[in-house]
Amino acid sequence: MNLKRSTDSVLEAFGFDPATRLAIFHADDVGMCHGANLAFEELSQLGAINCGSVMVPCPWFTEVAQMAAANQDLDLGVHLTLTSEWATYRWAPISTTSQSSGLIDEHGYFWHRLPMLAAHLVPEAAEAEMRAQIDQALASGIDITHLDTHMGVAVLPQLIEIYIRLGHEYRLPILLPKQILEYTAVLDFAGINMDGYEELLAALEAEGWPLIDHFRMTPGVPSVESDQSYRELVSTVLPGLTMISIHPNKSGDIETIVPAKAHFRTDEYRIFSDAELQHLVAQQGIQTTGFRPLRHLLRQRFGQ
Repeated sequence: MNLKRSTDSVLEAFGFDPATRLAIFHADDVGMCHGANLAFEELSQLGAINCGSVMVPCPWFTEVAQMAAANQDLDLGVHLTLTSEWATYRWAPISTTSQSSGLIDEHGYFWHRLPMLAAHLVPEAAEAEMRAQIDQALASGIDITHLDTHMGVAVLPQLIEIYIRLGHEYRLPILLPKQILEYTAVLDFAGINMDGYEELLAALEAEGWPLIDHFRMTPGVPSVESDQSYRELVSTVLPGLTMISIHPNKSGDIETIVPAKAHFRTDEYRIFSDAELQHLVAQQGIQTTGFRPLRHLLRQRFGQ
């Protein structure tokens, strides 16, 4: 791939026309449970998804690390994790057990929701935890291709500059869509001040940082609506680079972890396992990529 100058957009740098619809089909929450790991590995091998990101503090992280060691072709980033949302299935920081860190609730786990974290956040402790997660993934042998963030936590105003700095220091692309409200609108950002983000993103783009244009996520609809919902998701992909964040799980443990919402994830696994969806992507003329080519572009522009 002959990459062009550093001021080109991602599409232009990859040799695509600006009107191209380029998509990243990305599995979030890898490592959260066994079913998530199995779905990620299988869908990656099928070519139905392009990449995913792992939650280092979660109980099934070690299994993912073993998968990645056995298959270096897996495109896997770190899903920086500072929240633990489920009622009875929880995880905690790997860097501290101190209540003064602002990272943990009265039970010693990460806060359930983003606003709870934001109310207690100590940025220095959050940075130490995010670094610990990246370093543990690297030490486990994972060839990290990118950074993104569970429930959007690293995009909080108190953490956004740290998030960007980590991307620079580790020479890894980060999930930070140019259309930032497409991202925050589907997360728990109600009432959080996003002033200044457009200027921040413009500065990153001018610097040559490879950015995502658009963001889409698991629709979260009843099973009877799921097939049509994913057809619409694919057919409405816009020109530019779109990250489609999904959460596929094979059946098994997810039904115990989150009984009322497990079908969102098992439906995704079923739909993406079916060649019909890949045929629809091809029929729509949508090109696909993972984060490894973005990492290559970033490192060519900024060095190793």
